[in-house]
Amino acid sequence: MTLQFGTDGVRGVANTDLSPELVVAFGRAVVRALGRDRAYLIGRDTRRSGTLIEAALSAGICSEGGMVEAVGVIPTPGLAFLSQTLDAPAVMISASHNPFPDNGLKLFAAGGRKIPDAAEREIEAGLLEILEQGPGDGVAVGGAVGVASRIPDGTAGYVEHLASSLGGRSLAGVRVVLDCGHGAAFEVAPAALRALGATVEVCNAEPDGSNINTDCGSTYPGGLQRAVVELGFDAGLAFDGDADRVVGVDQNGRLVDGDHILAVCALDLRSRGLLRHETVVTTVMANLGFRRAMTEHAVTVVETPVGDRSVLAAMETHDAVLGGEQSGHVIFSELATTGDGTLTGIQLLDVLVRTGSPLSELAAVMTVFPQVLRNVRVADRDGLEGARGFWAAVQAAETRLGDDARILVRPSGTEPVVRIMVEATDAADAAATAERLERSLLAELG
Repeated sequence: MTLQFGTDGVRGVANTDLSPELVVAFGRAVVRALGRDRAYLIGRDTRRSGTLIEAALSAGICSEGGMVEAVGVIPTPGLAFLSQTLDAPAVMISASHNPFPDNGLKLFAAGGRKIPDAAEREIEAGLLEILEQGPGDGVAVGGAVGVASRIPDGTAGYVEHLASSLGGRSLAGVRVVLDCGHGAAFEVAPAALRALGATVEVCNAEPDGSNINTDCGSTYPGGLQRAVVELGFDAGLAFDGDADRVVGVDQNGRLVDGDHILAVCALDLRSRGLLRHETVVTTVMANLGFRRAMTEHAVTVVETPVGDRSVLAAMETHDAVLGGEQSGHVIFSELATTGDGTLTGIQLLDVLVRTGSPLSELAAVMTVFPQVLRNVRVADRDGLEGARGFWAAVQAAETRLGDDARILVRPSGTEPVVRIMVEATDAADAAATAERLERSLLAELG
């Protein structure tokens, strides 16, 4: 058994897929690929298994001669910020929005960017080599053994960075509810918003190790929607487990997803002459309504595969300052090296303050096309390409729906799941089409 990178690091069930033995070996492989005699930062979200995996990872890094500086609980973008400011590689222990039993490992190169594909392949190869060797082969000994230490109050600089992102402007007068999902943002996000002068109500900020993402946060925003309306607040923000994504809620309780946030921020930056090349980057999952809104305002849309790494790579290629995903991963490249839920929420609320417009009015810049997403758990995800009957059904559906519709099929990079997305002008038609395609897929892949 070994570990392989998906679209966003390595994930699996903690203590089985991510066994301590495998994580120790993984830590060793990371040091072999990225270098000995240097410090490695380690952060984690609030999962119960986080300390177990941190101990194993730290042991692996130190056994190969690396030094460890543990940060404790911190959002993924906060660890990326420290990686950038300290110029040190970093490993985030988190399974993001996945259920509590899962955990994962996300790697950043020194400077705060996700490691490139070539480095991932080198780590995978090194891990296999280590697993095939004896337990003591190639390890550091004596004075070459690494030492682990902790960074006290490692989030303080990150909170200051978030608060300074508005260049001296404030959020005074804004009333916002934060759903922290019992995850890594439970202290950082309220502190940053309050430092900017916002009136903040916090919910789901009492992590107990097992309640992360449970019926709350960015994947379950229903409670936040109700809270915003009941309190009469201006907006709500919901984060996932490691707070690298966010979704919003307007004053009427309507969801404001990543597409809306991108649209609002793109047009705001364009109005201020700050949207470089008048270009925004998004993924194949972006709603057709987003694309049409950008076309109407003469903003060029660059499309990428799913994943914030793909978005960031395209942003660099096209020299773009803004990119993101419908899920709420949004990257402001002049402010961060990766998607940052708290930072994105701050930028969105800043538009609210400067324009004086309610969030519902800002989000109305795009009309959402009905979009149905089915996450189909299959026995053989790798057999998708050869599922001829299923692909014939997809082609027939595309022909019937015509130009004002889209069908997107892709395997998950982290789960035994195939995602089927159907977008059409009629919600019932989109749902029925998705259901037929799901049945066809299960008939072939089980």
